[in-house]
Order: sequence, then structure tokens, then C-alpha cells
Amino acid sequence: MESQETTKLLKVGDLARQTGKSVRAIHLYEELALLTPAARSHGGFRLFDETALTRIRWIELLQESGFTLHQIQALLKAWQSTHYGPDAMKVVRQTFEARLAETRAAMERYQALEKELIGSLQYLTTCEVCTPARTTQDDCPHCPVDHGQEPPALVAGFQVSNRQGAAIPLRPASENGSA
Repeated sequence: MESQETTKLLKVGDLARQTGKSVRAIHLYEELALLTPAARSHGGFRLFDETALTRIRWIELLQESGFTLHQIQALLKAWQSTHYGPDAMKVVRQTFEARLAETRAAMERYQALEKELIGSLQYLTTCEVCTPARTTQDDCPHCPVDHGQEPPALVAGFQVSNRQGAAIPLRPASENGSA
């Protein structure tokens, strides 16, 4: 019979269910030394205490922040190998500062992409009312309608010509009447 202390502990399957992780993920965390069982049952089953829930949530947050499991492993090793508290915090602070800078750079790229997509959609909306209606993709690059702006980069690529001077087809040649 198991002691009262071990009855409060979670088996791998129970821990997986509570965290929404797979049993394999829990085992991987253990293999990478990101998670350590608190005990083993008499039958040899891994048993985890409630701190495992906190550790798994921590791993999840770091992954959502863009860290790989191996980066988390390296961060944890750096933390554990530092014997002086302020030095340990410095390692974490530097790591988080670098991640914050990367996140901000990614946000700037996404904001630029958002602006490009919005501009492209606005430009393409003007094509819905184009008169006379264009009948082929070859007509659009030569459209006389003033859209009020240069074609955004996401649209302009459709309008470039290839080396022979013909518009790049948007459909296979057999569909647009070419031989």
C-alpha cells in the first residue's frame, strides 16, 4: 500500500490530463531534465507533485515566447549552475531582454505586413468597380483606371513582365487561350 504522501502525487497520465500535454511530452520534459519526478511508486511509476504543474506551465509560457525546448534546457542549466543569486538572475534577465528585442522586431515586421495587406486589399477593392471590366489577367497590368496609388508590393508582383515582355500568366497556358 502506498503512503499518504504518495497518494497526493500524480502519475504521468494524470499530470498529462491536468496540463493538456501528452504523456510523451511529459517524458520528453523529463529526458531533457526540465521536469523531475518527486518519487516513484512501488510499481516503479513516476510520481509528480504539484510543482510539476507549475513547471509545465512555465515551459509552456517559454515556448509561447518562442523558446525551443533545447533553449529552455540551456536556460535552466545556466540558472542551476550559477551559485550566486544575482548572477542567476542576470542570466535570466539577459535571456529575456534578448527575447523581448526579438519579439519587438517581429512585431514591427508583422505591423509592416499588416499595412501592406491593408493597402493591397484597398487597392484590389478598386478593381471590383473597374470599367470596362477586364477580361483577362493580361488586361490588369495595362489598366487605365487610376487607383489613386502605386500598386502595393503584394499586388505589383502580379503585374511584372517576364523577359519576353509578356505578362506572367496567372493560369496555365491551356486555360488562357495560348498554345
